Amino acid sequence: MILQFFLKYRTRFGQKVVLFSPDLPAADGKIEMSYHDSESWSVTVDTGNKIPKKINYHYAIEDNDGTTILDGEEDRVLQLSKKDQQSNLTIIDLWNDPGDPQNIYYTSALRTVFPTAKGVKKLVLPSNITHEFRVKAPSLQADETLCILGSSPSLKSWDTSVPVVMLKEGDWYVAGIRIEEDEWPASYKYAIYNKKEKKFVAYEEGENRPVPLQSKNPGRIILHDGFVRIRFNGFRGAGVNIPVFSLRSKKSFGTGEFSDLKYLIDWAYETGIKMIQLLPVNDTSAHFNKADSYPYAAVSSFALHPLYINLEKVASKENAGIIKALKKKQKQLNELPQVDYEEVMQFKMYALRELFDLQKDTLKEDTVFNDFVEQNQHWLMPYAAYSTLKKKYNTPDFNTWQTHSVYDAVSVKRMGNPGRPLYNEILFYYFIQYHLHLQLDEVSKYARKKKIILKGDIPIGIYRYSCDAWVDPSLYNMDEQAGAPPDDFAVKGQNWGFPTYNWRRMQKDGFEWWRRRFERMSNYFDAFRIDHILGFFRIWSIPLESTEGIMGRFVPALPVQLSEFEQHNIPFDYKRFCSPYITDAELESVFGEHAETAKERFFKKNEKTGYTFLSEWNTQRKVIEGLSENDKPLFRSGLLDLLSNVILFEERKETDNAYHFRFGMDKTSSYEKMEQQVKDNLFNLYIDYFYHRQETLWQKEAMAKLPSLKRSTNMLVCGEDLGMVPQCVPEVMKQLGILSLEVERMPKKSGKEFAHPNEAGYLSIVTPSTHDMSTIREWWTEDKEKSQKFYNEILGHFGPAPAECTTSVAKEIISQHLYSPAIWSVFLLQDLFAMNKKLSDHDPREERINIPADPNHYWRYRMPVFLEDLLKETEYNSELKKIITNSGR
Repeated sequence: MILQFFLKYRTRFGQKVVLFSPDLPAADGKIEMSYHDSESWSVTVDTGNKIPKKINYHYAIEDNDGTTILDGEEDRVLQLSKKDQQSNLTIIDLWNDPGDPQNIYYTSALRTVFPTAKGVKKLVLPSNITHEFRVKAPSLQADETLCILGSSPSLKSWDTSVPVVMLKEGDWYVAGIRIEEDEWPASYKYAIYNKKEKKFVAYEEGENRPVPLQSKNPGRIILHDGFVRIRFNGFRGAGVNIPVFSLRSKKSFGTGEFSDLKYLIDWAYETGIKMIQLLPVNDTSAHFNKADSYPYAAVSSFALHPLYINLEKVASKENAGIIKALKKKQKQLNELPQVDYEEVMQFKMYALRELFDLQKDTLKEDTVFNDFVEQNQHWLMPYAAYSTLKKKYNTPDFNTWQTHSVYDAVSVKRMGNPGRPLYNEILFYYFIQYHLHLQLDEVSKYARKKKIILKGDIPIGIYRYSCDAWVDPSLYNMDEQAGAPPDDFAVKGQNWGFPTYNWRRMQKDGFEWWRRRFERMSNYFDAFRIDHILGFFRIWSIPLESTEGIMGRFVPALPVQLSEFEQHNIPFDYKRFCSPYITDAELESVFGEHAETAKERFFKKNEKTGYTFLSEWNTQRKVIEGLSENDKPLFRSGLLDLLSNVILFEERKETDNAYHFRFGMDKTSSYEKMEQQVKDNLFNLYIDYFYHRQETLWQKEAMAKLPSLKRSTNMLVCGEDLGMVPQCVPEVMKQLGILSLEVERMPKKSGKEFAHPNEAGYLSIVTPSTHDMSTIREWWTEDKEKSQKFYNEILGHFGPAPAECTTSVAKEIISQHLYSPAIWSVFLLQDLFAMNKKLSDHDPREERINIPADPNHYWRYRMPVFLEDLLKETEYNSELKKIITNSGR
């Protein structure tokens, strides 16, 4: 059987087209195509004697720089009839741009909102057809389908009273037509057809499409024409953003729980909200104290957090007494204004152990439980063993465990065998995860039934002493720490403490770890947010001996070579540029009356260069760990600042005189004390280093990861692209169809103070606040000058701004976002409450979820009203629904 593939795609110089199929004879399923003409590429494939019944395939564009762009069409399938298998086929495909907004309609998220019936799995077309026309139309109305008309008699000679009505197969509209040779040349167009009224509605836009002539080797011609050319009125929806722990119901236990989401789903349904965005829900219980409240430091990228379990749902009727005994404590914790993380976890784990002891003997006969364990074995067994050993040795730091400090799959699996000493403990963690799965799965199904999208959150990093790091440390750079460079919110930068990813190692198995994360998440969510998507381009990496983000640099990055300093007329002095600049004047300025004590204890005098740190104090880690509690207030901050008072960091993995600029080096006293000409030349090189030379490298890095990862899931992918955004990021995200995040207070265009929601593109999410920022009400009072400018320039009011954010101002800000052209406008629940005096009658500072500059921040915000009571706020709910509906969302 001969298959001739044509792909309509206009390549640029240096690009080639490749066809991939596991069902065709080719090494690794890869077939290189040939340049056919300026508009298309082609390849002829002989299947030989082994003719498949179905052929799955897709295309990719390979650039000469090694970058690969994957076709956005994930549903290219040839269903071959017996007649097909005895003849030849010509397949003419149109390239599907992954960034085409219409592709979003085929994600599981939009299928949740628009659960339109798919067509049949396989259409049986007449055996005598010569042409099979296939096209997609994701935004048709319920009573609409497509039809086809053309210039030849078989295409009804443009007679709109008798069009060829197309049938639906999967996501494709299909028509099979026999076109005789004497009908050429011929052209055709698709059109909208009203099924209910059984009449033609309108042709698609653009020129007529030419009907391809049948080749000398007769056989069916299959045309995949991509998307029909009708005006695309893209879906626009509203969403709410809230951590699960922040929910409050009368049945919860001092914290929000998965079961509380049902109330929130009901509220979203009543108010016209289509998406609920959550923070990460993975287990973070490393120490069982308030430090574990940080939701981005999971001890497992797969396990769910016991914090969110509803105890009543775990208990059977026979053991309901355990829950009854805790009712007093439950009421006490549930009435607290904030989450008491330690108390809640203590009582929940106590109750779970009691319930487990009463139910464990029935688990072996529970087929649903055993199926769950079997299907999740790849992460569940290691997680249960990790949790057991963490408890046994009272630390998550597996390096210090007396046994199993190095993961061994065989011995770990043996731990979970019945009859082994730790079997019951392993089973206990299975039990918890099983019930968490049941509860979140129930909520997920309920949300889909209500046509509400649940959006999850994937953290950029893993906890350094997590189960993931224990199982396969080769996936991570354990000697590095991920973070973020300094900005207005964190002037010393951020150090998240996570090891950075070893992308080269991950790439070797096709990013299997990431694919499994996405697969696990898709069990419950239809959309997800990639936390700090910039980390896929480059990550801010801080050496382990440092504690502040300011000591980091981007990885990967093209370093400054020694020769470049000479080219820029900069006299290179290694000690002056790479060592902390410390003089008597510096020490006096930093330590004041304690300067002499500091000189004696921490430094060595050098006549030529001033002072150098003594070896026992020459890293930030040594300072943090070495200072006594009495000395910290006097010396800690000053010593850390002096250690960062450098111009350059030496490349740690090269020995050829390569260097990286310290971020913000122009604000150091080391820089200020240099001659003006040297400063000017250094600054020019600094600007080139951070804002120009890295762009191509970072774009290539992202394109080596993101296309295949995005293709591995059908969830709607959203990127958190805030901070210091490289120029290549918007282009890559748009090219891949990944939604960007646009925050009104964090404009991405330089020179602007605010980003107006009306300026956002369709493939974006607009929001006035995120969980890392103050809410609208708190922000309004933080900087009176800014809020005044916002009031006049963005809201368009004259005169002085109100002293506080009034309900009417909040309503204006929310409406402004709702009318944005962006596909989603998402709001913190607190910001939606700001529209209503009763729901926002408290100090706005109590609404804060996180303060990024504080690494020890306690994440404990809870909504001020019970969800059951929120559902009864009919006046407010009606007003919110009206605002959302009137905006076209």
